[in-house]
Amino acid sequence: MSADTPAEGGRATNPSTPLRDLGEFVAVPRVGALRLSPEGSWLAATVQTLSPDAKKYLTSIWRIDTRGGPARRLTRSAEGEGSPRFLPDGSLLFTSKRPEPGADKARPEPGADVSSLWLLPSAGGEARVAAGPPGGVAGAEVARDAGAIAVTSPVLPAAEGNSAADDVRRRQERNDAGITAILHESAPVRFWDHDLGPDQLRIFAVDQDQVLRADIGWAGRDEEPAVAAEPGESAEFAGLRDLTPEPGRALDGQAFELTPDGTSLVTGWWQWKPAGESHSELVMIDVASGKRRVLLSVPEFDFSQPRVSPDGRFITCQRETHTTAERPPDLTLVMLDINGSGASGDSGRDLLPGLDRWPQEPAWSHDSRSLYFAADDSGRRPVFRVDVETGEVTRVTGDDGAYTELNVAPDGRYLYALRATVATPPTPVRIDLDPTTTDATWAEPAALECPGVPLALPGRLEEVEASAEDGQRIRSWLVLPETASASSQAPLLLWVHGGPMSSWNSWSWRWNPWLMAARGYAVLLPDPALSTGYGQEFIARAHHQWGARPFADIMAATDSVAARPDIDADRVAMMGGSYGGYMANWMAGHTDRFKAIVSHAGLWMLDQMFGTTDHPMFWRPQFGDPLTNPEMYQANSPHLHISQIRTPMLVIHGNKDYRVPISEALRLWWDLSRHQAEAKFLYFPDENHWILTPGNARIWYETVFAFLAQHVLGQPWQRPALL
Repeated sequence: MSADTPAEGGRATNPSTPLRDLGEFVAVPRVGALRLSPEGSWLAATVQTLSPDAKKYLTSIWRIDTRGGPARRLTRSAEGEGSPRFLPDGSLLFTSKRPEPGADKARPEPGADVSSLWLLPSAGGEARVAAGPPGGVAGAEVARDAGAIAVTSPVLPAAEGNSAADDVRRRQERNDAGITAILHESAPVRFWDHDLGPDQLRIFAVDQDQVLRADIGWAGRDEEPAVAAEPGESAEFAGLRDLTPEPGRALDGQAFELTPDGTSLVTGWWQWKPAGESHSELVMIDVASGKRRVLLSVPEFDFSQPRVSPDGRFITCQRETHTTAERPPDLTLVMLDINGSGASGDSGRDLLPGLDRWPQEPAWSHDSRSLYFAADDSGRRPVFRVDVETGEVTRVTGDDGAYTELNVAPDGRYLYALRATVATPPTPVRIDLDPTTTDATWAEPAALECPGVPLALPGRLEEVEASAEDGQRIRSWLVLPETASASSQAPLLLWVHGGPMSSWNSWSWRWNPWLMAARGYAVLLPDPALSTGYGQEFIARAHHQWGARPFADIMAATDSVAARPDIDADRVAMMGGSYGGYMANWMAGHTDRFKAIVSHAGLWMLDQMFGTTDHPMFWRPQFGDPLTNPEMYQANSPHLHISQIRTPMLVIHGNKDYRVPISEALRLWWDLSRHQAEAKFLYFPDENHWILTPGNARIWYETVFAFLAQHVLGQPWQRPALL
């Protein structure tokens, strides 16, 4: 199937596309989160743009008209703003590291470089701080009816009375003494790109009178605080009430939500056991007393992402089955009565027992009768609706879109979301939910004006299929440059996605195939075994064969595309990041088919990876302990095939990558050097699993372009000027 319009990847006619120039590409505005205002007239959207010095991205909040009018920027500062949330009267809350007006910048205090919660009144005027604890505000949620606010903030484990004043004092003492050390007494210790501790994430209830007061008083201001601090309590904590004292690591990475009346809060809650074993409970916390009640707790499940129905009667959440040696994980949505007993062993009522897909981002309908969600499906990510009483599932969108950030209109007429495809960046859209308004099976989403889109493309997009040797259908997206034809064959670049349980179904700013197409390459984006969107059995095909089974699927897809008349089968390269980097390393030791291989953040020595990653608890249930059960590690570790590598390799890694630690790249680089394989190593001392800063992203692509040009196009090696 070939897409037939430029917006969906058809042949672009605009020669000025920013995808031809890296400087222009990194400067394109990028839309992120969406939040619908209470009355439904506008969306608060976060938009990333380049800072004035072009060294970083700044996030600001824009007003997106739900009727399609012009977009307007609402916030602007040198520090940026994010995480928009609305109060019932339409006032906007957001987080920012911007200083308070009149703050003394000459002597920053400990925690000065952390986010506070700001309030932009609906009636207009300047934004002001609504909550500013010493450790900063990590997240905030609002009760949709009552307007109650809760925030998460990291707090040091208290040695003297667990007071806010003690937190401020101890932060100051650590800062003055130059201490950054962290003492760990249990797992986990790191997460993706940052250390955990010494502080612990807690949830605080925010005093509403203080937030809504026109001129609230905080540290650094002359006015008295709206709510007086308790004896021994610092002004920074005035108006905040700790709902989760001494939680340990229970709240790391957990989402929470307030009930509409603001009386209770529902959150995921980690239970950590020895040897890094864990499971996530669903708990309810009474806001008045802080009493915690367990709603769902089963050791073999993780419960997360709670959503409370608008009528306050029900809770839905994601339920993920733990991986075992026998089966991969599985994901569904479950529901429970908010007044349920929470009996031990209760795992909730499965809303989707017959749906062989993984639901994400649930959003309640306005009348609490249905639930909307998105799920990967055959290279797309459509929106579905499930009737919570009957369990009937209906597909809402029928296009090639991948939908995120679902927001239901107050009257239920429209669904607002971000829509992306492999060929279009995320764009706010309006989806008509009234079936009587169109004769089509699905309504066409209406794009809303926002910065950065639409974006002209330097090529076209096709959907292709191949058959693996076991008869399994393997589908892929194929990005083709404008010039590709039988008389002008394009070199082929195979690009394997990360995850591994994910899918090529959306736009990627970080792994963008159109930058390659602009330089004449065709790019193959396959979904091999372990990919999502094709059912549980498709994932299970490679549960014990992370290397061999996906490799066979990928090669079947590559062979099929290489046989096309518009592809040059003699000029083929391969690249991938994360799990795709693992596959790059695996394929390097199992085939000489490729002219060059690029391995970004790739796993190399699996038993080493088991003990150094931030997430060892992922490996043990499936792969076992490498000391007592080494079979899975030995069967799937690329490093055991080093002697077979003949293909030139470009190894890329960030030092702050804790998910796939730098030790993987260091060992890979040493092994390649020791075996005299042709290789280069691009190292980023201050980047993580992804290369995120604009300058480093540009140098990443420049190096990849030069490496491919040398080995695929036969051009002389040209070292990037700034390396």
